[in-house]
Amino acid sequence: MANERTVPLLPCASIDEMLEFYGALGFEVTYRQSRPNPYAALRREDLHLHFFAMPGFVPADSYGSCLVLVPDIEALHRAFAEGLRARYGRVPVAGIPRMTRPRARKNAGGVTGFSVVDPGGNWIRVTAIDGGRPPATSAEGKLAVTLENAVVLADSRGDQAQAARILDSALAREDATADVPVLREALAYRAELAESLGDSATAEAVRTRLESLG
Repeated sequence: MANERTVPLLPCASIDEMLEFYGALGFEVTYRQSRPNPYAALRREDLHLHFFAMPGFVPADSYGSCLVLVPDIEALHRAFAEGLRARYGRVPVAGIPRMTRPRARKNAGGVTGFSVVDPGGNWIRVTAIDGGRPPATSAEGKLAVTLENAVVLADSRGDQAQAARILDSALAREDATADVPVLREALAYRAELAESLGDSATAEAVRTRLESLG
């Protein structure tokens, strides 16, 4: 049988918050009800997401998640980022809600992906259908392997603090013989992690080190 369609049904604390956030991402409301249970259906082209509100729901405790497969991951991320900047003045990278950047992920077989964590704490995991761009680094050398692990910890599991710790440890061991492209990518990601953790001093220090590479 063909033409089936699955629509994720995800929890949230406030339907209004979800509509505002997903409106910034270019979704339109196709259905909404307030009683007997708050519920909304949203659509962006062929992407469909439905939400229901729960009294006392805590977004930080949510296990809600879904996988979205797209042919052009860079274009979708760019559109989402533009919408968030237009609505909120920035792309949130820390807390709830937030959005990560597209990266190849070891735990997805090297396929490029990014995540949107919405106001309900749901993880919308966007993955390239065709595998996306190849990894910028091969997992050769301790720093490259650590960088891959850090991406999994932060972008896929939401543990930015642990990702920063293991990357700091690996970066501290680097010397003049380090693979410069890998070192650049690791430093750039460490600066991004510092931003997401609200550590502006570390972000500035890491960028200074990155600039010194030329």
